[in-house]
Amino acid sequence: MTNPAAAPRNGPALIEVDALTTFTSALLQAAGMEAEKADIVAEVIVEGDLIGHHTHGVSMVPTYLSDLRDGRMTGRGDIEIIHRHGACATWDGKRLPGHWLIRRALEEACAFVAEHGVATVAIFNSQHTGALAAYLRRVTEHGLVGIVQSSNPAGSRMAPFGGTVPLFTPNPLAAGFPTHGDPVIIDISASITTTTMTQTLARRGERFPEAWALTADGHPTDDPQEVVHRGGSLLPLGGNLKGHKGYGLAIIVEMLTQGLSGFGRADRPTGTAQSIFVQVIDPEAFGGRDNFLRQSTFMAEACRATPPGPGVTQVRVPGDSAAGHRRAALSKGVPVSAEVLAGLVTWAEELGVQSIDEPNRRPPA
Repeated sequence: MTNPAAAPRNGPALIEVDALTTFTSALLQAAGMEAEKADIVAEVIVEGDLIGHHTHGVSMVPTYLSDLRDGRMTGRGDIEIIHRHGACATWDGKRLPGHWLIRRALEEACAFVAEHGVATVAIFNSQHTGALAAYLRRVTEHGLVGIVQSSNPAGSRMAPFGGTVPLFTPNPLAAGFPTHGDPVIIDISASITTTTMTQTLARRGERFPEAWALTADGHPTDDPQEVVHRGGSLLPLGGNLKGHKGYGLAIIVEMLTQGLSGFGRADRPTGTAQSIFVQVIDPEAFGGRDNFLRQSTFMAEACRATPPGPGVTQVRVPGDSAAGHRRAALSKGVPVSAEVLAGLVTWAEELGVQSIDEPNRRPPA
């Protein structure tokens, strides 16, 4: 483990992956989560940081610890299977961690596709899920296609295109496709940006790079405070001119997560009660796995070989940046900001967990 105390004062600490995962799991267990669940949640959270999704990595741990302490997240128990039909299933997630629910759903779906070709799980009443891209590499490593979508029918951050009152959450959807090299992993939201990023910028007093939101009376703005504190809304993907595209994506995600699970906005839930759609596809059941890999690899290489435009060094494929971040973090350590690390250490002291930097603490130079 790289010693956080020895990191540059204004730079992130670089922490060895296993050490950060073990520390995260210990915090969750101390807050009341079962060990098996805590281990999986920690793995997924750290994977989020590994691939560069730092807004959904260990920075979320204090929120989860507070939710466990206050009863907003269930740390123990099991799902309720509402319905099963062949390779399709519907679960009540019982406000258990979304990380554990999605990992379990993907594992069950992967087991079913050998016989059925396609397996699908719809989940309602889940706690927060983290970065959806963090789940998919495990699926693609088996030569399978994975799709994960989520929405929170208890939340509202984005208005329908043309409207001013928030209705949808960002409604992310992610898909992972195997190739002969790095997988193609697409993780996008129906809104231009996420709720977590918006809250982070608002807390820091910073602004969006462009007008990514609307004020409460429908005027474009780059101020996240308008969304967090003044009744404004995030713009859908496509912005003020072409936002009908993100609006359409939001509806697709709502239908597949809430519609198929049978529980959503019509039921007026409160708190974090996410609905999730998980699907695994085995290319062998269609044109064959080898043929799929031949096509996916060709497509990825053709995209990367496209001549870059002005100001672009090289055309990338979705997942390229994440794969690069992952390799660097596995080699050098996971970057954790001083602010996030300080928050984790504070929680460790409160919960009686050995702080991650204590074994090798050195006095500052």
